[in-house]
Amino acid sequence: MSSNVVFAIVCLTSVHLASETVAASESRTFSIDYKNNCFLKDGKPFQYVSGSIHYSRIPRYYWKDRLLKMYMAGLNAIQVYVPWNFHEPVQGVYNFEGGRDLEHFLGLANETGLLVILRPGPYICAEWEMGGLPAWLLEKPNIMLRTADTDYLQAVSSWFAMLLPRMERWLYSQGGNIISVQVENEYGSYFACDYNYLRHLRTLVQNFLGEDTVLFTTDGNTDREMICGTLQGLYATIDFGTDTNISTAFDRQRRFEPRGPLVNSEFYTGWLDHWGDRHASVDAQKVSKMLGEMLAMGANVNMYMFEGGTNFGYWNGADHDSRYRSVVTSYDYNAPLNEAGDPTEKLLVIRDVISKFRKVPEGPMPPATHKKEYGFVTLQRVGNTSGLLDVLTPLGPVQSHQPLTFEEIKHLYGFVLYRTKLPRSIPEGQPLISPLNGIHDRAYVSVNGVYQGLLQRDTELVMNVTGQEGDLLDVLVENMGRVNFGSRIHDNKGILGELILGRNVLTDWLIFPLDIDGAISSGWPHSVLRGWPHPPETGPGDGTGPTVYMGTLPSNGQAWDTYLKLTGWTKGQVWINGVNLGRYWPTRGPQQTLYVPGPLLSLSRPNNITVLELEAAPANPRVFFMDRPQLNTTPGKP
Repeated sequence: MSSNVVFAIVCLTSVHLASETVAASESRTFSIDYKNNCFLKDGKPFQYVSGSIHYSRIPRYYWKDRLLKMYMAGLNAIQVYVPWNFHEPVQGVYNFEGGRDLEHFLGLANETGLLVILRPGPYICAEWEMGGLPAWLLEKPNIMLRTADTDYLQAVSSWFAMLLPRMERWLYSQGGNIISVQVENEYGSYFACDYNYLRHLRTLVQNFLGEDTVLFTTDGNTDREMICGTLQGLYATIDFGTDTNISTAFDRQRRFEPRGPLVNSEFYTGWLDHWGDRHASVDAQKVSKMLGEMLAMGANVNMYMFEGGTNFGYWNGADHDSRYRSVVTSYDYNAPLNEAGDPTEKLLVIRDVISKFRKVPEGPMPPATHKKEYGFVTLQRVGNTSGLLDVLTPLGPVQSHQPLTFEEIKHLYGFVLYRTKLPRSIPEGQPLISPLNGIHDRAYVSVNGVYQGLLQRDTELVMNVTGQEGDLLDVLVENMGRVNFGSRIHDNKGILGELILGRNVLTDWLIFPLDIDGAISSGWPHSVLRGWPHPPETGPGDGTGPTVYMGTLPSNGQAWDTYLKLTGWTKGQVWINGVNLGRYWPTRGPQQTLYVPGPLLSLSRPNNITVLELEAAPANPRVFFMDRPQLNTTPGKP
């Protein structure tokens, strides 16, 4: 009999030995019982079965629906990340309203009967932009992220001073539902291995939440990760998926925590997708079998993800191992609840497993949301971005001899257009070169508004340009998402360094930060152009290069979930009623449709659709609203 099984027997047996009457002083307590190798809730042994859910990836309207489905699946807890950059988009400016109302989300979980395992970072990874760290940190060029660097610690301390007091009243001991709090996240995967940093975070959290709050770390299943990610006073947990031997993994946890509960803080029910990958899939039977084995050992398990949701807007992250790879808009994750929150076969088999270990709530599982096929909508061309700069950059450009990064001009997400003049005539074409791989991440190049091609980080560093001396050279750079994992999270965007055209270093730039989200959320272009039989052309109209399109989906008194398919389009961004749905890239895949939550649609007014196509639109520019997702088609090369 393995040591892990012995630990489980001791812990499970102690459930029957615990007193039926809990003293008043213990009526709201959560702690670790090192003697019996388990958690104690209100003085009684406790085992959690949890699932990860990200409120930042789910429309607020659907929070209750998703939480109820998790509860009905048999979970008694959820695990929640707090993305710092989601709440402090500008340094010192905090947002906890609407879809960022974390306390409302915690309250809904509490009403539903779900405990909370809080993961406030400050770094969260989560395949989220820059791992949840705000990009304004990079405005200090020498900052050392995730270390005891003074500038970084000062920013973290200010953030935690805003966040953690809000969390105190939600602690289980205070009548709320937060039973434990993670300090940092998978820190052992980071190169720095800075124990002073972890000590600082531990002190910060204890100062705000009290020394009795259960604090923990989570790290991958290697010795190096556990060594650099753990610290005395923080309970060490481990994460692993279905490709791992359970006993080997928990034996590794035991080497760092000889006594206490077994915990898999991230048991992977699926995996993420990058553009150009096949859609990830993890077999439901493997998940259920392994979950059952861990629960039989008395282990506490959090399933990552239980519902993934969507990377709306610009919130997707990226990886950089041998090359830069951006995460797709969908965060479906092949999870038990799919991107739209619908129950899957995986959820049903997981519920069956859980029912063998704890009482599952009676009653039917809430059904999938209704989906609607609204059909085709034809779009009209508004104009290319080069001709819309008065609208998209109302404050005008920044002038600079050399290119400046997104961070230097304090425009952190989306798009920036860099403009200069051709220094000489080049009728036969000359190479435009990013000599130090300085395009972060993808640049669309036009001359006098005519699209000529693209440059791309790591893969396409040279293209040919033609034109006459004095022609306007426009380089529209797209931030495809900052790296969220590993040593490259210090990920500046824009043109980093010089651009060289033939033998000339290009200088004297006008730099236009495109506030396309602000313009669209204010009603443009529909508020200006609605009613015109044909919107005015604002530049060459051959259907290539960065171009804005608009259309409307008529209201018919229905606002059901739907999926937007962009057949024949190449790559770009979509907004509906001013809300940024995210990126599309059907020529690369695997994702072919964008999830459109029903609450975004109007019951009484036409629904405004705006598309920024970056490369080439179809000859007949239209989109299709269908009633099912397509997430697994990979027509292009990686």
